[in-house]
Amino acid sequence: MSERHLSAQQLGRLLDTDRSARPFYRALAQGVRGLVRDGSVPVRMRMPAERHLAQELGVSRTTVTAAYDLLREQGYLDSRQGSGSWTALPDPSVCADNPWLSVDDDGLLQMHCAAPPATTMLTEAVAGAMEDLPRYGMGTGYDPMGLPALRERVAAHYTARGLATRPEQILVTTGSQHALQLVMSLLLTPGDPVVVESPTYPHAIDAARHRGARIVPVGITAEGWQPDLMAGAMRQSAPRLAYLMPDFQNPTGALMDNATRAAVVGMARRAGTTLLVDETWTELGIDAPNEAAPMAAFDTDSRVITIGSASKLWWGGLRIGWIRTTAALARGLAVHRSAVDIASPVLDQLVVARLFDRIEETRAERRRSLTASRSALVAALREHLPEWSFTVPRGGGTLWVRLAGEGATPLAEAAAYHGVRLAPGPWFGVSGTLEGYLRLPFTQSPQVITEAVARLAEARATGPVGSRPADPLIRMV
Repeated sequence: MSERHLSAQQLGRLLDTDRSARPFYRALAQGVRGLVRDGSVPVRMRMPAERHLAQELGVSRTTVTAAYDLLREQGYLDSRQGSGSWTALPDPSVCADNPWLSVDDDGLLQMHCAAPPATTMLTEAVAGAMEDLPRYGMGTGYDPMGLPALRERVAAHYTARGLATRPEQILVTTGSQHALQLVMSLLLTPGDPVVVESPTYPHAIDAARHRGARIVPVGITAEGWQPDLMAGAMRQSAPRLAYLMPDFQNPTGALMDNATRAAVVGMARRAGTTLLVDETWTELGIDAPNEAAPMAAFDTDSRVITIGSASKLWWGGLRIGWIRTTAALARGLAVHRSAVDIASPVLDQLVVARLFDRIEETRAERRRSLTASRSALVAALREHLPEWSFTVPRGGGTLWVRLAGEGATPLAEAAAYHGVRLAPGPWFGVSGTLEGYLRLPFTQSPQVITEAVARLAEARATGPVGSRPADPLIRMV
């Protein structure tokens, strides 16, 4: 164990923590975390004893204990009973300080999560599904491939989009994240190269890391993809898999045109790469319906695997997703899933099947709400934070904002003290990159968005001071 240690007096001099901040234990934990992140306090440095630091700071030992507990939870302290605590950095594959796990009632406006509320059609769909449910009660309820009624609707939807699909090619999953895990765990072995967009969906990076894959990032912007960069990555790394989100990409909102889709599929064919295409945001065109062809429409040798989800169009609480692939691979994935969950919930599948029958109405409803919220976000940013730059996407649910010199991570920490939870750019990158960016969703109501941006501007100006709101506006959603 390292003999390097930090005294309470040394740490007290390094900390620049507002003693009036409430709760103070969080401010103290944030101060220590910042010192570790910027290298002021090295990793594997022994921290002062709780009672000594409490005396130095003039606070109770309970306060310091709570701060140390929070740092341990977030991965910034390692402790051994009877031996003390040492500074650490969280394992990125575990995401110990991942604020995606925050609860809705923590008093912060939830601007870190791009999830719209449930469609107004949900209640009617649930009632209809309850009427359907007794007919399925005679069986076991376990269908690893998914209910035929839902698979038929998903297949019909792909066919209507110009991609002929049979129900046998559809595997119903327990959400799109489950679909990601299934495909990666079946097709990847530790050390396999995987191409991902940068920035990209954080949980896709997590899934690849958990599988032990070697991640190969390819930069994109809100203006789109650069085919030569993608071609170079595939040629040089010969990836086993490439994860792409061509429709209103999360977080940039970019929409890939048909020519680029065809070109990327051709690159994958030459490199021997399987494309895992995430269509979670596909249905959420705002300025006009998304008329881009499914990426699998350009596939000639069954190397495109497509995943979809009910979460953005209908509701995240419906944990239903699907995989479109060959019939043989769909069956193989169904067998593979038995180690995880055997089958997806029958009632949720029946609800989604009902909602597919009203997909045009849902699209129109989402278009109205997202248009209003996007306008509110753009107007608020231009009023309060005109130095920041962004491209307004034609659909999806997020703005990818370029900051004006400040760091996204300290800004997100400051915003929490002003009642806003944010998603800083490094969440969406690899190895701490993208610190100059922030993802802001427009899936909340215009009122919440307007208030959140005003608080964000205040946080940028004043830093981590104040306390969290006693009456959170999150209740307005």
